[in-house]
Amino acid sequence: MLSRAAQLDSKSGGSLSFLIFGLMLIICSMFCPPSQASTESCKKVNPTFVSLQRCRHHPDGVRDLDCFSRHYQPTYNCTWRPGRNAAHNTYTLVVTQKSKKIFQNISNFHQTIRRQKNTNLSVEIFENLHSDHCTTAVFHGSPKSLLRCEPPVNVSLSRSDGELRVTVTWKQEDAKLINKFAVRYKVLDSPNWDESIVESLDANTCRVRNLNTSLVYAVQARCVTNERCSQCPWSSVYIVPRELTTQHAVVSIKDTDIPEETGQRLISAAFKLHDCHRLTIGKVSGEPPRQQVDTCLSDFRLILSYSAYQINISTYNNASVSTPVSHIIPERETMHDDRRLNVTVHNSTAFSIRWKPDVLKMFICYSVEWKGSGQAARYRSFYEDINYYKTLSPLPEPLEPYKRYSIVLHTRPDKDTCNMKKVNNSESTYGRTYVYFLEGSPVGAPANISSHSVTLNSALVRWSPIPEEQVRGFLRGYILHFAHSNQRGVRTETNITVGPTFNSCKLQELKVDTMYQVQVSGFTSAGAGVRSATIFFKTDHEGHFHFRNVITVLAVVITVAIVGTPILKRAKSVFWPNIPNPGNSSAVQKIEGSCQLELLGILATLKVEEWDTESLQILENDSLVPACTFATVLPPLGAFELEGDPPEMTSKWSQKDLQDGDLSPVLEADTFLEKRQTDCLGPPVAFSSDYTTMEMFQQMIPETPAHEGMKNKSGDITVVRTKLDYVRQFSTGSTSDSQQMFTIF
Repeated sequence: MLSRAAQLDSKSGGSLSFLIFGLMLIICSMFCPPSQASTESCKKVNPTFVSLQRCRHHPDGVRDLDCFSRHYQPTYNCTWRPGRNAAHNTYTLVVTQKSKKIFQNISNFHQTIRRQKNTNLSVEIFENLHSDHCTTAVFHGSPKSLLRCEPPVNVSLSRSDGELRVTVTWKQEDAKLINKFAVRYKVLDSPNWDESIVESLDANTCRVRNLNTSLVYAVQARCVTNERCSQCPWSSVYIVPRELTTQHAVVSIKDTDIPEETGQRLISAAFKLHDCHRLTIGKVSGEPPRQQVDTCLSDFRLILSYSAYQINISTYNNASVSTPVSHIIPERETMHDDRRLNVTVHNSTAFSIRWKPDVLKMFICYSVEWKGSGQAARYRSFYEDINYYKTLSPLPEPLEPYKRYSIVLHTRPDKDTCNMKKVNNSESTYGRTYVYFLEGSPVGAPANISSHSVTLNSALVRWSPIPEEQVRGFLRGYILHFAHSNQRGVRTETNITVGPTFNSCKLQELKVDTMYQVQVSGFTSAGAGVRSATIFFKTDHEGHFHFRNVITVLAVVITVAIVGTPILKRAKSVFWPNIPNPGNSSAVQKIEGSCQLELLGILATLKVEEWDTESLQILENDSLVPACTFATVLPPLGAFELEGDPPEMTSKWSQKDLQDGDLSPVLEADTFLEKRQTDCLGPPVAFSSDYTTMEMFQQMIPETPAHEGMKNKSGDITVVRTKLDYVRQFSTGSTSDSQQMFTIF
């Protein structure tokens, strides 16, 4: 027994000695100096050990060494950032868990290290180990603190009413470990993050409230740490644009036909602002799908059928969408061709629709839309490649009697499915027709009945059409009921029928001077409807002259007077010029002045002794001061009668002077007047008109030999007077300023 124990002790001692010897060899191979190493490997490690001792930590050297692991990975991932001044970098990584391990000549910035359970990790990185500027960085960590969950792979941001909604998506491996996440934010230009970190209520959605709608924010997200996610790094920075609160509408929407494609139209519009816009397009009938189109262009174009569409337009960015503006594209009812489309109504829940057989060569997918007046449209799509008709039964709602229905057939180019995959450029309208399940007579009558242009035996009657909801069938036409009574009281009624498109009718072959009453009604295939209110009119009698004719004649006369007067005046001035009236001439003017008043005072003495020329005296007043030059053109004295003189005295006075031939008084008066004229001559003055004085008139009359005079017996020259020798001028004004005045030459 002892020998057996001794053997065991000797064996265990030998094993322990062998283990100690092996450890010594390993240590010697790693750290022994060259003089003590006998193997080639020890010679190679020795320079590395020496270099590790002289590398130092530096802020511009290798930095940000970080190692982490994931719960589903058996390794550590170590990453670092290179030095700022190194050009060609090589790295040496020394990893210590239970033992040391060296990774040399690493050219990238990461390294994978096998993880040992329940063992702390120590990592040291060396940059450019064999250079004089070697730098190093160190990392230490425990296995539980190195379990990392990655940042979200996708972050969706949306803003509305001052609230930011953050929706995140995690990696599939991490999604099972994360229960909550946190969000931090700041104004974009702010240097610091907001200290208040918002935590989510669940693992995918978080709400940030009380934000300024006009500011731009920066946002980061990360998971909330737990036992299986001890590391939760922040995500990259996401920019949240300002909130879109203004509705951006289009300038105008145009509806244009496409000549090449029958049954399609081009819808185009331009945006007011050059932002990115989101269009949601769908049929008003509700038939799917509702297509969404995003565009950043300044306009949009859609190719649609003749159905009614609704387009919602909003502005969007990566964080918010403005409130949409809705536009309704009304249906086009211009296509109505009964020859292309035929509908047969079987009952209130079934009808058949037929089209031309040649359509099957191009289309096998169809869609039918029908709606009653004031109702929402119904639809049904179907596949048909054999027959050129389709019976729809049962209908979702029964057809109502007396209501008009519009039925439209659309064709679709997609062969694989008859439901639309998209709205834009997906179908075209083949035809449209109208049907009634049951027709009735009109319950309404034409309105606004009136008569016009009433003559001896005709009149024009006009009316407004019956509203569609009161027709209750296809309107076939109108009936005019007009009647009159004769002198015996016998009533006669006549009916006239016109087409449904007419709203007037001319009644002819009426009786003269007769009162008529008229009513109008419409009719369908079910019969005539109610009559309108009665109107009355009376035809004209023979010889009747309407007041409107008088107005017409007066209008013509006034027009001729206004237009013809200038023409007549022009013709008169050309063919019959006016002869000037001497009485209106400016040559005869009233002469006023101090010399005239003196002369009037002197000549006033001529009234003494009944204007007896034998007792004519010339009074001379030396005290008169000449003031002006006067002269006037006067007719012969005998041609006028002085105011207040008897006609016989005036004639006697003038004739006596001429018959006696005694010119001495005249000569004496001439001598006096010539003297007074000489005295009154002053500086030359301007005349008040073109020709005013006798002096100007005499200058225009050439002198005759008779005016040159003749010698008397004594050899003196005797002046011979003309008929202008005696001139008398008078005025019929008031006593104060129109005394009788004589001017004697």
